Amino acid sequence: MNEDTFFSLNPYHVALVVVGVIVILSRWLPRLVSKREPAAAPLMILFGAAAALLVPGFLIPPDPRQIPLPWELVSELTVIVALFSAGMRIDSLRPWRRWMPTVRMLVIAMPLTILAVALLGVAVGGLTVAGAILLGAVLAPTDPVLAADVQVGPPQEGEEHPVRFTLTTEAGLNDGLAFPFVYLGLIVAAEGLNPGAWAWEWLLRDVLYRIILGAFMGWAGGRLLGIVLFSVPKGSILAETGSGVIAIAGVLLCYGSTELVEGYGFIAVAVLGLTLRRIEKDHHFHRRLHDFSESIEHALTAVLLIALGSVLPTLLVDLSWTHVLIALTLIVVIRPVSAWIALMKTGLGQRDRAVISVYGVRGIGSIYYLCYAGSHMEFTNETQLWSLVGLVILLSTILHGFSVGWAMDQVNDD
Repeated sequence: MNEDTFFSLNPYHVALVVVGVIVILSRWLPRLVSKREPAAAPLMILFGAAAALLVPGFLIPPDPRQIPLPWELVSELTVIVALFSAGMRIDSLRPWRRWMPTVRMLVIAMPLTILAVALLGVAVGGLTVAGAILLGAVLAPTDPVLAADVQVGPPQEGEEHPVRFTLTTEAGLNDGLAFPFVYLGLIVAAEGLNPGAWAWEWLLRDVLYRIILGAFMGWAGGRLLGIVLFSVPKGSILAETGSGVIAIAGVLLCYGSTELVEGYGFIAVAVLGLTLRRIEKDHHFHRRLHDFSESIEHALTAVLLIALGSVLPTLLVDLSWTHVLIALTLIVVIRPVSAWIALMKTGLGQRDRAVISVYGVRGIGSIYYLCYAGSHMEFTNETQLWSLVGLVILLSTILHGFSVGWAMDQVNDD
């Protein structure tokens, strides 16, 4: 062996070391100053950026603007598992009136957010109409992956405060409901701003058909998976083995089959989790399944956040003050105001409304949607979109991550 290469720094091995160190530091360092659950997400992004700039030989992931596929696939898998976990966390669906804040957030706050961001993108950011619509769709949904601190507890714990319930169910469903607007951006980019040529097809196919089919496939998949896990064969059911692999396989089956028939897979896996949780709801397997899927979710999220941090210096090269203005306006004005309007006359107290309005974390879902759009069409404003989305995720994880513990204390004191 050549002595000159004996201690060569293999970029892959350097990356393994750096990722391991970053994950440990991100989870451990906050414990030195607080006993709360660590705000690890922003630290992973920041440490990932530092590693890319300072660590010699560090293996930097491919630029998502040039090679979106690996980013799309990993973020897609992460969101799938997170959406299923969000559905599994809900112990009780009733009384139905507890869903009213969630419904209002989905049908009022999210469209208002998309519209406001799109208008801001055109007026301030100089984006095309198609790029502005896509930006609104990408940034509208809240993230089921990074918002665990404001969501309900694991199955059978009963931590379902109205604020936590609303934020959990909103994050579980709005990822899928943002998809029609992603398609709208793609349609406008391809055919122009001529609603007479495509409006009915978009409404019937991308809104009604795909949403309804996604919900049905999730319900049917949950019922069938429940039979496999809890009913057949009698006396030797799979749930007693305690293995979560079969259920995760069911999640992949449900998502893939829904996408094959052109439904929204994100909606399907969220409904799958909600449906499966109703079957043998007191069985210990539900907690084991949630913990298993949550471990996968956390591992994938850590890799994605560190990867995002490592490419962030490249993505932010083209950043301008207009991007900063748009990002801050979304986080501190658009989301809070649109949510506050949506939650009027829901019976929630002002403090609860404020927490729900403010804590709409942006993250992994935005990465997926932008990669999906970029792999299907080349946008004029793609560089600007990535700069904006990268900045929004960074600011959101920092502002929300480091303040959420205090905010939830205020809610719990009510």
